[in-house]
Amino acid sequence: MNRRLAALANAHGVSTWYEDWRHRRVAVAPDTVVGVLGLLGVDASSPSAIADALAAARAVDRSALPETVVLTQGRSRALPGPGVVTLEDGGRRAVDGELPADLPLGWHRLACADREVTLVVVPRRLPVPPSSWGWMLQLYALTSERSWGMGDLGDLAEFTGWAGDTGAGLVLLNPLHAVGPAHPVATSPYSPASRRFVNPLYLRVSDTAAYRAADPATRAVVDALRPDRGPLIDYDEVWAAKRRALELLHPYAQPVDLAADPALTSFATWCALAERHGNDWRAWPAELHHPDAPAVAEQRRRLADRVTFHAWLQHLCDEQLDAVTAAARSAGMPVGVLHDLAVGIDPGGADGWQLADVLAQGVRVGAPPDDFNQLGQDWGLAAWRPDRLAATGYAAYRDMLRRVLRHAGGLRVDHVAGLWRLWWVPPGGGAAEGTYVRYDAEAMLGILALEAHRAGAVVVGEDLGTVQPAVTRGLRGRNMLGSTVLWFARDEAGDFVPPARWPRNALATISTHDLPTAPGFLTGEHVRVRDELKLLGTDVAVERARAADDRDRLLTMLAAERLLPEPAVGSESAEPAKTPDDGEVVVAMHAALAASPTRLVGVSLYDVLGEVRQPNMPGTVDEYPNWRLPLPASVAQIRADPRVTRIVDLLSAARPRPADPAPPEQ
Repeated sequence: MNRRLAALANAHGVSTWYEDWRHRRVAVAPDTVVGVLGLLGVDASSPSAIADALAAARAVDRSALPETVVLTQGRSRALPGPGVVTLEDGGRRAVDGELPADLPLGWHRLACADREVTLVVVPRRLPVPPSSWGWMLQLYALTSERSWGMGDLGDLAEFTGWAGDTGAGLVLLNPLHAVGPAHPVATSPYSPASRRFVNPLYLRVSDTAAYRAADPATRAVVDALRPDRGPLIDYDEVWAAKRRALELLHPYAQPVDLAADPALTSFATWCALAERHGNDWRAWPAELHHPDAPAVAEQRRRLADRVTFHAWLQHLCDEQLDAVTAAARSAGMPVGVLHDLAVGIDPGGADGWQLADVLAQGVRVGAPPDDFNQLGQDWGLAAWRPDRLAATGYAAYRDMLRRVLRHAGGLRVDHVAGLWRLWWVPPGGGAAEGTYVRYDAEAMLGILALEAHRAGAVVVGEDLGTVQPAVTRGLRGRNMLGSTVLWFARDEAGDFVPPARWPRNALATISTHDLPTAPGFLTGEHVRVRDELKLLGTDVAVERARAADDRDRLLTMLAAERLLPEPAVGSESAEPAKTPDDGEVVVAMHAALAASPTRLVGVSLYDVLGEVRQPNMPGTVDEYPNWRLPLPASVAQIRADPRVTRIVDLLSAARPRPADPAPPEQ
């Protein structure tokens, strides 16, 4: 690596080397560094360009105010001179050479040294999360007598109320982010068109005021559109039916004030255009590529009915999510519903169109090679430009968090290490031909803390895999939780670690949506299906032996912790102990979760109901029914299932909810 290129890369937060999963230093190819610098608007295509860019970087006055100042409440900060802080509420405070430690939390403006910048005062830490347990739910997989071929927000409200009444303190969902309205409908919740708006596929049509206001004949037509539940979820069929039903009901709806929410109006405009031109704005006519273009304004006028329709759908989503929040509150849940924030967006989607000015155009987010993905990972997602975020006062990041947190008792941040650095793959490169780009973690984490504090929300970071120690320390310092997964809770010898040694500041689960379910692990289904799909990197016999060894190690740990049923004492007690059946092992695995010191515990319905298929199989697209597997039981059946009752009793006994305070005496 040329010294000047390395210095230029460092000045702009681009890594020239990284440490792999085996703790080996890996050099990044110079061409990759040049390509990533180009995505940041830095020309490094020739020695002279590198020299000019490096000179410009070194000429920046490091003592000057940054474009956004993030200040932790309770701390002071030196300034280059006197200034004035305009507070969020309109008040003004003069400051003389230093930002004081007693500034209120919030989004302020700072005028100092002939500059005016955004000043964000963030909390040191969030309140300590409660000790509680709850359900991990892929909402699309939940069904009832009233839902249309997939789980909906009505199912979620009913499930949440029941869960809270039986002692659960939280429900953790898959992302409910919006996808494009044109067919085919995207199935992955982790590649959304927008993280700021909600997927109307989750609406319950019959729970709308328009349905109740419609005449009986219209309601009959709407009811007849309901698709049946199939062996796999058919998103296109469900969306076609719901869209038609909602179009029939739209005339009965109250008018939407588009002027009250410009971001919603812009999103609804994108939806209307996507219906005509497809879900990828990059393939639209060139005059429609910018939301502020005159041609877009003209199309907004011509498509006013469709714009209003899509804005109305978002109002319905808000109303039904409010009902879910009310169900959690009424049931006394200490946390409530935890929403999931995907790590990125589809670059051709609504956020890619609306927020193009703060995104790195052409980058694809992923991960470097590791033991499980030796070619690296290319998720095909867009990424924030850290320099543009700072230059715009982090407004887009703030607004995204606010919208996601509007209906949340908590937020799970997927790939939370992305607040520190992300693996960028430049155009034309393979997944392994990328490098890390640094973000201002103090700003990203601090703003997350501020918005979560204001929403009264718990934060859980998905910090699995190869993460830097700074990530775990940063989460812990803010009273944010990390993630502990039973499959990964092992020592250097590969043995499962007793739950007493799991970290306290974490959400503990048996598995994740990308890993085998508990029954699938115990039966070796993950080996069978990966062999069938040609995803194994080694001989199937080797993988089966490894799976059998993993099972034996798990049983050894569970037995040592006295979590498995002990053999009955009697005349046959001298006989060798029988291997426990898989159902008892699944219960013991949940007992391990309950015995851990982790603040939160998440239980998957796939595990409890005996589903051997995992929700998503990494490395596949159409070869496996990713995100299309319904649960093997309806909401009513789940409530009556003795396996569910047993886990509810186990977790409620281990983690009882604090009693509500007694009402004052009259």
